[in-house]
Amino acid sequence: MTQPEVLALLLAFALLALLLFAIGLALMFRLGRARGRRDSELAMAGMVSGEREDAVRRSRAVLAGQAAEQLAPWLPDFPWDPNEIRFVGKPIDFIVFRGASLGKVEELVFVEVKTGSSGLSKVERSLRDAVREGRVSWAEYRPPQA
Repeated sequence: MTQPEVLALLLAFALLALLLFAIGLALMFRLGRARGRRDSELAMAGMVSGEREDAVRRSRAVLAGQAAEQLAPWLPDFPWDPNEIRFVGKPIDFIVFRGASLGKVEELVFVEVKTGSSGLSKVERSLRDAVREGRVSWAEYRPPQA
């Protein structure tokens, strides 16, 4: 074999090796993307499942809290007479008109029912603070007569 033939053969071999390397690189890139997509979909499915479980758990807690709010006045350890309370709902659960069943209101008590580890909301805290600081007043409104 002559030197130009050897060079041509080496060049052809180098081009073939380069072509095979490029094809292998492209295949690895595609396989990597497919695996990454599959792993991402599996992770997302697990995350969605966890989020669903969390949503169900929170929903149950909210429903249990709402039931407790409604049933609290009739529980044995509720400290006020159920005949003297009025359900408000928001921002406070009940107002107790202590003494109303005897004909004279002696005290107003704002009652917020909480279950589990739930805490007061920002509005509930501000209402509690207003009551504690004595920022409570009386008003009377008479609508105009037609």
